[in-house]
Amino acid sequence: MTAPPTVRRIWTSGLASLGSHPSIYLPFGRWRYGADLTFGPQTEIVIEGFPRSANSFAVNAFMLAQRRPVRVAHHLHAPAQVMAAARAGVPAVVLVRAPRDAIVSYLRWQPHVGVRQAARNYLSFYRSVAQHHEHFVAADFEQVTSDFGAVIRRVNARFGSAFVEFDHSEENVRLCFDAIERQSRAQRGDLLETVVARPSAERRALKAKAELEFTSNTPAATREALEAVYVEYQALTGG
Repeated sequence: MTAPPTVRRIWTSGLASLGSHPSIYLPFGRWRYGADLTFGPQTEIVIEGFPRSANSFAVNAFMLAQRRPVRVAHHLHAPAQVMAAARAGVPAVVLVRAPRDAIVSYLRWQPHVGVRQAARNYLSFYRSVAQHHEHFVAADFEQVTSDFGAVIRRVNARFGSAFVEFDHSEENVRLCFDAIERQSRAQRGDLLETVVARPSAERRALKAKAELEFTSNTPAATREALEAVYVEYQALTGG
């Protein structure tokens, strides 16, 4: 049975608060989400970002490109993952998307959160991670979805790693979206258009409502803060 929206909102807020504390969050992550997703001794790279920032595409593209299994910490959407990588000297990619686009997409996926909490979560994630900017490669949504091979190239240059670059061909992009669909079906038993991270007509149909909520319920000061954070990360991505 699905928990009431208020309970889910409190749960999401609590996770966001804990996400900046690796010593607390990472043990919880291993218990709740599994060792494969959570940073640990075997992790070779971290790929993390605010939800709906091409996380699924980036992880699947990275894995598709490699010629061997690589342990990737991903999809916890927690600064703790990036912080732990920075302290251990492990390569990390921080994914960033324009705040309006990311939050609107997030609200279609998790409408119970509400636009103000979603904005707070966005600011918390990127402000917490920013202090470690010398220890990760920042990648914009457009960079990830148009030339992820170049992102991997930047990782190799920054960390001296030898990960295989993704060939951003039409066929490989299709394979990534196919993998995303399979994962959604395996996790939930069916394909939910509000959950799976790939374009669809139904997702576009839901966009207008979330955009109206963002426009109507996000204070001007919050929008300015969101934009300031995004501009800071754009400088890190070279965008």
